Amino acid sequence: MQNKSLGQHWLNDKYSLESMLEAVHLVKDDYVLEVGPGLGPLTRLLVEVAKHVTTVEVDRELIEYLKKNIKAPNLTIVDQDILKFDLESLPKSYKVVANIPYYLTSKLFRKLSEAANPFSEAAILVQKEVAERVAAKPGSMSILSVSVQYYSHVSLGLVVPALLFDPPPKVDSQVVILKRREKPLFSDVDAEQYFKTVKAGFGQKRKKLSNSLSAGLGINKEEIESILSSVNIDPGTRAQALSLSQWRDITLALKTNITNT
Repeated sequence: MQNKSLGQHWLNDKYSLESMLEAVHLVKDDYVLEVGPGLGPLTRLLVEVAKHVTTVEVDRELIEYLKKNIKAPNLTIVDQDILKFDLESLPKSYKVVANIPYYLTSKLFRKLSEAANPFSEAAILVQKEVAERVAAKPGSMSILSVSVQYYSHVSLGLVVPALLFDPPPKVDSQVVILKRREKPLFSDVDAEQYFKTVKAGFGQKRKKLSNSLSAGLGINKEEIESILSSVNIDPGTRAQALSLSQWRDITLALKTNITNT
């Protein structure tokens, strides 16, 4: 019962699944959002512990299987694409547990990060390479890592070998653990403006930061070089080398520069 177009690989290893529950510190009062339950091995563990589990699945055949085989009063099965699911329908401070296919990764992280009704903790199983990208440090940053780390504390959990999946994927997977920040990372920066700067910086990631920002923001290159120098950032550096704080510094400097012109 596999839909290849959805990139499904079943994980039934109980130790790996239980590690995801432990990662979000699941207790009996918790409301959980599960994404892509498949045949329900993780769902079965979740309903045993959580107060209520909402599991979102897009495959109709799997939905029928779940309804027939998991009878739990604290389980709601939603027939919908997770990217269209209304997160505001969930109680506040819900937790997220998910084993997701590669194609969904960036879009789901973005949806969860930017949600008006944010989760409190999440454990998301993805390809190991993607997990490392999400948790990257300056030198290896990307829009994905900046976006997720802006909203959440990120750490890496259990590595799940490919051979534990059915069918085995080509690479190992790893649990990404997110703990939502209680307060905005930067109180003096508008998020929309911050990410406008970040996206411009990564727009031509193989080029120097001054070139990328100039092209992405439509600002004279010499002016951009002056702004970068004013916050002690080498105009010749690359976007992946910057920390979240350095993006904040650039955003504030840009704002000041625009205000003064």
